[in-house]
Amino acid sequence: MPGYLIANLKVTDPEGFERYRAGVPAVIAQYGGRYAVRGGTMDRLENAEGFDRMVVLEFPSLDAAHDFYHSPEYAPLLKLRIETTESQVVLVEGYSP
Repeated sequence: MPGYLIANLKVTDPEGFERYRAGVPAVIAQYGGRYAVRGGTMDRLENAEGFDRMVVLEFPSLDAAHDFYHSPEYAPLLKLRIETTESQVVLVEGYSP
């Protein structure tokens, strides 16, 4: 069953965030992840104040998503993201009927 990292980001340092964006795709791929959503147009429908830049990463499992987030390869990028955004991030187990 897939696992998802879902993030809502408000970029506060665009220049620093570009360094994050340049470095993170290789680490995501290393842990079997892929972008399902990466920014893009957003239609805010219900109580969506505070939604800024949405990112959804899909991993083969919730364990793989955890491994990515807590990996030594992601650690310096995570620090950079925290320094350049205001963000909310969750890991969620996917659904399979």
